[in-house]
Amino acid sequence: MVSKHKNRWLRRWLVVIVFWAVPVAIVAVSEIREEMAYNAVDLERALTTWNFTDAQRAAGAPARCHGKPDEAQAAGCPADVLAANAQRQQDARNEYSVRRSTLMIYLWHAFVGYWVVPALALLFIGVLIGAVRRALRRPPSVKSPAKHGG
Repeated sequence: MVSKHKNRWLRRWLVVIVFWAVPVAIVAVSEIREEMAYNAVDLERALTTWNFTDAQRAAGAPARCHGKPDEAQAAGCPADVLAANAQRQQDARNEYSVRRSTLMIYLWHAFVGYWVVPALALLFIGVLIGAVRRALRRPPSVKSPAKHGG
């Protein structure tokens, strides 16, 4: 009869942990989508915004410099305007990369904190309860050998 219910708590632990993964995954995916959408808009804005000097404005550069750097170059944006904005645009790309890696690190820590740690805590508690129950269980009754009179 004992073998029928053996490791029942382990199966229950696995079910709880698998079902607990669903809300953790939903929150993680939502966070990734929201944060990366914000970061993509911020990068797009940084790449399509152009800074001009007064001389460049007077020369009509704003009319030819629009969109991303490749589009602006194809539209005839002067090389000095492209060069003047290149470092700022590269900094925006670097910032986007840093934000993306920071988000992945944050999500890894959240995964460990909200899924791995509770899973291990529940496993430890289950093992501890199992050990206590086993220690408190009565030892099986041993039949003493029949005494022979004699």
